Amino acid sequence: MDKMVREFTLADIPKMKIDAQDFIELYNENKAMLLDARMPVETALWGVKFAKEIPYNELPDRLDELPKDKIIVCVCPQEYRANMAKEYLRFKGFEAKTLNGGLFALMDALKGGQAKNINVH
Repeated sequence: MDKMVREFTLADIPKMKIDAQDFIELYNENKAMLLDARMPVETALWGVKFAKEIPYNELPDRLDELPKDKIIVCVCPQEYRANMAKEYLRFKGFEAKTLNGGLFALMDALKGGQAKNINVH
């Protein structure tokens, strides 16, 4: 992780986040997946059918459930856990990003008739 921190530049910032529309496009092309880093009590109340639910504190034990050939877009409502999950995954060799605006931005992009724009697989 020291190397990752030392090699950080301002040019890396845009690579760490993705907008909802860009995520939807990559997801539909099977190039990205959504990782919901919330706790089970949260996802039980408000789940995202097409997300892989792995609570942030379970990531170390569940890395084998994640693909190395896709961008992993980490989400939570406020982006705190998503940012920590993204950095942990990047440290472990995954290509990971956080979703700008978190789950609320994604739900806004899919509200109403826009939900048809994502191909749930």
